[in-house]
Amino acid sequence: MQPALHIDPALLLQAQGIKLAFFDVDGVLTDGGLLFSEAGETLKRFNTLDGHGLKLLQKAGITPAVITGRDSKPLRLRLKALGIEHAIFGTEDKRPAAELLLKDLGLDWSSAAAMGDDWPDLAVMRRCAFACAPANAHAEVLALAHHVTKARGGYGAAREFCDLLLVASGRYVDLLAEYLQ
Repeated sequence: MQPALHIDPALLLQAQGIKLAFFDVDGVLTDGGLLFSEAGETLKRFNTLDGHGLKLLQKAGITPAVITGRDSKPLRLRLKALGIEHAIFGTEDKRPAAELLLKDLGLDWSSAAAMGDDWPDLAVMRRCAFACAPANAHAEVLALAHHVTKARGGYGAAREFCDLLLVASGRYVDLLAEYLQ
């Protein structure tokens, strides 16, 4: 079967060799809205397309990692359900967190990609070989990104990024074929 997905070859060349993909949470894996219960608990809404994309990255040998300025039980539960082992919570200074993860995995910036939506993500995005932003990201992030998704954060933007990385890695067609049998 010929995949329906078509991505600019120049983007694919730029995204080749990625081994680690950093993701922000609020505004990327969620729509950026914060809901609070009467008890003060934070509630988050996640998109299942994004979640499946993160699982596919792992199957393709690309490690997804989360670096977020917030911490919450719903987020930790979601990441656990997706099998994401590399996450740093509650940090606004994301560059040192990314450097720690790179060191732990024996990688450098040239094999990393990042998806963010606001100023705290800029330092990581700027250093990565490939940077992506959801359609509703802040203007400064949009200007820095190599690719801007059609979807908004929390509505499939992370899946678009994952699919791009899967195609660039050469694994998209093989993974898709598993689901067509």
